[in-house]
Amino acid sequence: MNNEAERTYEIMEVCLLAGKIMLQSGGETYRVEDTMMRMAASFGIEKSHSYVTPTGIIFSAEGSEPTKTKLIRISERSTDLEKVAIVNSISRKISSGDLNSREAMKQLKEIEAKDLSFPFRMQVAAASLASGCFMIMFKGEWNDFLPSMIAGGAGYLSFVYFHRFVPIKFFSEFLAAFVIGLLSLLFVIIGVGHQLDKIIIGSVMPLVPGLLVTNAIRDLMAGHLVSGLSKGAEAFLTAFAIGAGIAVILKFL
Repeated sequence: MNNEAERTYEIMEVCLLAGKIMLQSGGETYRVEDTMMRMAASFGIEKSHSYVTPTGIIFSAEGSEPTKTKLIRISERSTDLEKVAIVNSISRKISSGDLNSREAMKQLKEIEAKDLSFPFRMQVAAASLASGCFMIMFKGEWNDFLPSMIAGGAGYLSFVYFHRFVPIKFFSEFLAAFVIGLLSLLFVIIGVGHQLDKIIIGSVMPLVPGLLVTNAIRDLMAGHLVSGLSKGAEAFLTAFAIGAGIAVILKFL
């Protein structure tokens, strides 16, 4: 009886760790729940239930013993879809019988500890290039390409560094948008930039919560109303922070 209980707890730990990694890396709520229950079923727990919100995961397993339930808190969320794909791959291996619970736990812990994101310099360079390209896409002029690149790269750099000192996303996004607006205005004043609106629009695009909006809509369509509304509210706050940062600068015009 004790061995069965220990095995059930071990399986629950594997499922919870997989769900935690996916949720922290930008996975959709319904995908996290489905993956956890499929993994539990593959390990022999036919009746399992998972309830996922952006800030926590509740998972329970039914068996011969009384139902066991565990809760974990999610405090940090980012975007790392490579980790989501790797966890999905591990789930498929479990379903096919190629991994046992201990091997799966070992691989999941390795994934959790790894930083699979691109080098920071590359992220800033990508944000700069994307800003310039978005500016052109919104029918801006080519002579504003370089100012948009500089403002977008500086804004993304500011967002990362501000978030390290003030771990509140709203203030980091507000200050990053403020930097973008300030630089864009300076470029126009000194004559380097010409279309202030196009430069600002292109530069703030790397800060726009596109994945968050997409996941919120997908969760709402899948029936996960709490998670969908929570992510939608987070996306709204991000958009408000960006708009407020730009509005402060435009107030001085």
